[in-house]
Amino acid sequence: MSIFHNMNEGLHDICYIWWREMKLMVKDEGVIIFFFIVPIIYPLLYSWIYNNETVHEVPVAIVDDSHTSLSRQFIRMCDASADVRVAYYAQDLDEAKSLVSRQLVKGIYLIPSDFDEKVNRMEQATVSVYCDMALMLAYKAIFQTAQLVSMQMGNEIKTKLGRHYTKQEELIASKPLDYADVPIFNPAGGYGSFVLPGVLVLILQQTLVLGIGLAAGTAREENRYGQLVPMSRHYHGVSRIVAGKAMAYFMVYAVMGAWLLAGVPRLFHFPQLASWSSLVIIALPYILACIFFGMTVSCLVRYRENVMLLMVFISVPLLFMTGVSWPQSNIPGVWQGISWLFPSTFGVRAYVRLNSMGASLHDVALEYGILWIHAGAYFLMAYLVYSYQIRQAQKEIKIQHAAMKERVEQRKKNTK
Repeated sequence: MSIFHNMNEGLHDICYIWWREMKLMVKDEGVIIFFFIVPIIYPLLYSWIYNNETVHEVPVAIVDDSHTSLSRQFIRMCDASADVRVAYYAQDLDEAKSLVSRQLVKGIYLIPSDFDEKVNRMEQATVSVYCDMALMLAYKAIFQTAQLVSMQMGNEIKTKLGRHYTKQEELIASKPLDYADVPIFNPAGGYGSFVLPGVLVLILQQTLVLGIGLAAGTAREENRYGQLVPMSRHYHGVSRIVAGKAMAYFMVYAVMGAWLLAGVPRLFHFPQLASWSSLVIIALPYILACIFFGMTVSCLVRYRENVMLLMVFISVPLLFMTGVSWPQSNIPGVWQGISWLFPSTFGVRAYVRLNSMGASLHDVALEYGILWIHAGAYFLMAYLVYSYQIRQAQKEIKIQHAAMKERVEQRKKNTK
């Protein structure tokens, strides 16, 4: 009977802690922002900004020192491309640089005076390309357009000089080795499909940790002795505290996880190759690992603002260390070791491989197993940290009671 009584009491305490955490979420404006508003609005805003995926009609300035039919052909072909638009004709390079400095153009094509002469002499001619490197997508469009146009003009010149009798001979002479360019995993070659899936998974971790940290800061400010755990008869079991809090956070982020991992990609037509069951299987250990990681970090938060200074600062490094926006092979070993401490590293890798690359669950078995290890390890750490917090709170209460008792006895002596 005592076993059933303890189980019943434990379930009652877990439900009470869950209900109290849900109530605190609704009352705390900061927690509402990070638990509900940011996961819903921020992905929409971010995805909408990058919804075009690629840049087109990048303005460039032309410095034509050749003034020949061949140079004008080069300019016309560049202007006819989808990625570049000839916006200005400059007299010299200094004028073109001033246009770049005023952000009227993003690049310069400089055609030298001996351009036509060298081509007619069967010498190699050069077109100089100057790009504003502040935006890599603009640089890519300007440079690749110049490269493709020069290759096409070179093939045309080679075909004219070959004196072939048939079109097939001209085709083989201009392009003896043909190739098929087939982009995989990102057919549009867009920035959104490339980086946003990883950002969506990272948002889950960051908002969850920020919300839990804000709630912890509020608890310290409201509790009598500035402790994380309130002194209540329902909070006397560490397992009950961790389970009750985790259940409240999991209920919220089960919905937010479905929105971020399945709703937003479908809404903005990002690559979606994974099935619902695969996403659920990966999301379960990832959300649990993020919850227990956030509960562990929250014990370091003394004030509400501390967690924002900590987690917002490391958001960009965490994205780089996942290996999505920067090659994993080029990340130093030390930083790769540091990245293993965060659930987002393996959560992003597993999600991108499943949803964007069409991998199977067997292909992400390593990431899946490490996420469960993270969930178990951070659960244990949260358990130990909350045990320490409860002991510290009890010690503080004993000290306060002893001090109060001493003051009462001192008053009695003074009265006598």
